[in-house]
Amino acid sequence: MTHSEALPQIAALDAIDRAHLIHPVAPWRTHEQRGPTILSSAHGAWLTDAKGHRLLDAFAGLWCVNVGYGQESVVQAAAEQMRRLPYATGYFHFSSEPAIRLAEKLVQITPAPLQHVYFTLGGSDSIDAAVRFIVQYCNAIGKPGKKHFIALERGYHGSSSTGAGLTALPVFHRGFDLPLPTQHYISSPNPYRAPDPQDGAAIIAASVAALRAKVAELGADHVAAFFCEPIQGSGGVIVPPKGWLKAMCDTAHELGILFVVDEVITGFGRTGPMFACDAEGAEPDLMTVAKGLTSGYVPMGATLMSDAVYSAIADGAPAGASIGHGATYSAHPVSAAVALEVLRLYEAGGILANAQRMASTFANGLDALLEHPLVGDSRHRGLLGALELVSNKHTKSGFAPALGLPERIAAASYRQGVVFRAFGDNILGFAPALTYTRDDFGLLFDRVRATLDEVLTAPDVRAALTE
Repeated sequence: MTHSEALPQIAALDAIDRAHLIHPVAPWRTHEQRGPTILSSAHGAWLTDAKGHRLLDAFAGLWCVNVGYGQESVVQAAAEQMRRLPYATGYFHFSSEPAIRLAEKLVQITPAPLQHVYFTLGGSDSIDAAVRFIVQYCNAIGKPGKKHFIALERGYHGSSSTGAGLTALPVFHRGFDLPLPTQHYISSPNPYRAPDPQDGAAIIAASVAALRAKVAELGADHVAAFFCEPIQGSGGVIVPPKGWLKAMCDTAHELGILFVVDEVITGFGRTGPMFACDAEGAEPDLMTVAKGLTSGYVPMGATLMSDAVYSAIADGAPAGASIGHGATYSAHPVSAAVALEVLRLYEAGGILANAQRMASTFANGLDALLEHPLVGDSRHRGLLGALELVSNKHTKSGFAPALGLPERIAAASYRQGVVFRAFGDNILGFAPALTYTRDDFGLLFDRVRATLDEVLTAPDVRAALTE
């Protein structure tokens, strides 16, 4: 089909999308006016839209396509499992080989305390399950007053009815009656906005003190858990100093509250090791994962818990009574088969090792953009990073929302043939596939620079810059 022949079909799809398809975290009326960017195919690190425009994907879909697009062995794993056993319920004590083997594999590669796995459909579902299990746990151990949860400002823990309250981003609260009275926040460990960005010890100490103070304010007998991302993703890729995660883990345990690590974005090689916890020896009581688990090829997530949490819940229920949490597609055999192959590619396929080799190339490319007039900060760990745009590099002032800089960045990046995340507060997020080559990175940073240069040509953007 030629491009001209495809145009009527594209127009029809555009109209149907505007009329009927609700898009996640989008301004609905604006989308009706704008219409969709319809993607038609992908391979490696490249996307192609319905009009034939090729885009270098520097965001791995939505932080998830870690092994790149078009891995044939993953496709085959899904197809073979569909032919053999396309569905198996986990209810009524039924199981399937892929789910069993995946649970074993996750226990082997996650921090040592995590010995039990509940499979979910994604990150939000994993957080929701974690909260429900924690409530059950506190009741089971005879501490029903422990119903308060602490998270980080700028944190993201999904958009379920409960998880969206642990998320500390206004768009997920507005109109949803969130956060709940039992949900609280402490300051984000953001070095760029700290009094001394280079003083990692002071930043860590401030977070530890903030957690202690919040627990004291609420009362240790009322606080169930502290939730955190090792690196805050949707909050702007906030990279705390090394040692921060372990310090917060130790503090939570000292205070008698559960430590829950959300590795939905950071897991499966995104920050270097298989999990961000590995770099610091942090041992959470619960961990949530998704995204890179299946590399986004099919939906799946997991909530892992320690034996202490599992045993308390199991022994706290009346003999023979079910623990009332479940989902039709929990431990789906096709998703599990895909996850097993993706995990094989990370390790035996050399993808994790490639990401570790490419981390310095990624870091150097981001840091080189600090010289650009729009860029105030570059931050990164592994293949997760961000650029923060400022109007004044000395005061670190941002840009007025009326300037619409994120929307203009997104439009310019599309014209330049690259996809990354332009957050609403003038932060650009990057999460390239772990399969990126040096050539891919060369193209990426050429196109990011061209995007910034294009936006800077606008008179009102240039006028917003101050010395």
